[in-house]
Order: sequence, then structure tokens, then C-alpha cells
Amino acid sequence: MHQSKILLYYKFTPIADPKAMMLWQRELCRLLGLKGRILISEHGINGTVGGPMDACKRYVRAFREYPGFKGTEFKWSEGGAEDFPKLSVKVRDEIVAFGAPGELKVDEKGVIGGGVHLKPEEVNKLVEERGDEVVFFDGRNAMEAEIGKFRNAVVPDVNTTHDFIRELESGKYDWMKDKPVISYCTGGIRCEILSSLMKNRGFEEVYQIDGGIVRYGEKYGNDGLWEGSLYVFDKRMHMEFGAGTEDPGFVQLGHCVQCGAATNKFEHCINEDECRALVLMCPDCHANIETRNCGQERCKEVAKQAAAG
Repeated sequence: MHQSKILLYYKFTPIADPKAMMLWQRELCRLLGLKGRILISEHGINGTVGGPMDACKRYVRAFREYPGFKGTEFKWSEGGAEDFPKLSVKVRDEIVAFGAPGELKVDEKGVIGGGVHLKPEEVNKLVEERGDEVVFFDGRNAMEAEIGKFRNAVVPDVNTTHDFIRELESGKYDWMKDKPVISYCTGGIRCEILSSLMKNRGFEEVYQIDGGIVRYGEKYGNDGLWEGSLYVFDKRMHMEFGAGTEDPGFVQLGHCVQCGAATNKFEHCINEDECRALVLMCPDCHANIETRNCGQERCKEVAKQAAAG
């Protein structure tokens, strides 16, 4: 049996012809039998693709042959093509949709004016040296933080990346503007942009974690400053570090919206016609039609009606 893998990567670099890049990437992935999602803009590329190990290796070699992509770092994760419904390669105004394509500036070295990159050990060192002065700022959607986050992190009230600029300009976080702020996200890409948006809005000392939560978790498992599980964007929905939930250092953060039981699994509300909510739900509550809902009154009513047949 051939071993399969999932590749996660991004590269900020000027792309003169995003459409030509899209056509090349689509053809390359098809030839290699890879599935996944790739977004391309004039600022760079962001991809998650999966398939057989040898195909992934060939993809990395071909990818790095493009001058602007030389030296791109790839994260290797468990999984394969079966974790994605299809191959999707698209051109967008932004490779992460913050709603500020004109504000982002990139050159051959990456994002211009972003936060200082810290390796995982440098994150811990900064916290040791500066203590409670350091603020961890979650650069993901608030839902993702329900199952895992850095200890005592500030979790902004955002449902999508489009909400961040409004949130940063709301005044809620002005108290952080003269503190050391470590922005963090899954693999690092959102913080490349978020840290520059923060600096543009008066946050003086902004950092970002090299490789994001993934790299930090690989280094420290459950023995560092990270707590809980990591939300991921494939059919696994979440992953754990170290020895997982059985690890003595694992901190359980996620709980079922219905009964409060420990769970890290997000499920869709039964009222999918009107409610697109993904909520934490334990297997028992998800198995019961009457409790397979997000907790809103209208959705509870839909679940009752479905249970009644």
C-alpha cells in the first residue's frame, strides 16, 4: 500500500500573471493525482493538497523550480487525496480574504511591514523574559479557538477573516497597542497579513509564529503554552499534538453545545436550510435527531419536528 500525505504551504511573492499560474498548478496536480485547494493572487499562493507520497515529493520539486517559489516551506501532515472532494485551483484578489487587497504589499522576501517572526523556542523565551506583559492574539475564527488556543490568549469576536479589520478598529484592543503581541494561526499564513494590518493600525510590537500553531505543536506537543486541539480544514476537522487526548498534559477545552460532554468534533446543525452553524457536539447528541442542533430556538424546533417524523 502506498503511503499518502497532505501538503500545506504558502508563499507571499509577486505573481505577474495569476491566471497562468492557476493553469500550471491545475495541470501539475492533475498529472500527479493530487486533490485539494489552491488559491492564487498577485500577492502569492496558498495551498493544501494531498495524494501519494511520491506524487507529493514530485509536486514539491516542480513547485520550487518556479523562481519566486524557491525555498518555500512545506508542512507534511497525515492524510491523502481522499481527504478532499476534488481539486480546486482558483484566482482570487486575496489568498486570505481579509477584505484589504490594496493594503497588502509584498516583494520577493514576502509581506512588507509584517510582524517579527519567532521560532517556537523564541516564543517561549519571550514569555519567560516579559511574563504577563505578552499577549497572545488569536488570528483565526473564534469558533476554532473553542477546542484549542494559547494559554490566556485574546480571542477576537470574528466569524470570518473579513471581520478582523472592523474588530481591530473597534477600540476593544487599544490596551494592547504598546504591549508585545504574538499573533498566531494554524500554519502562519493568516498572521503574515494580520500582523501587517495590526502594525498599520498602531500596534507597536507585533510578532508572529514561524509555521504557526502547527510548528509550535510539533516542537512542544502538550508541554508548552498551547492548550487543546487544533481545528483543521479537511475531513478530520481537528488534530492533536504529542500523544493526543491521552497525553497527561492535554487540556480539554471543547464541550458539547447540548450536554456539555468533552468533545473536539464540530457538526452541522440539523437546520441546514436556514442555519449554517458548525457547533461542538458529542457523538450521543449528534446521533439523537432532537439534540442535533446548534441550540437556537428555531433550530431546536426544527429538530423536534424532524424527530417527530
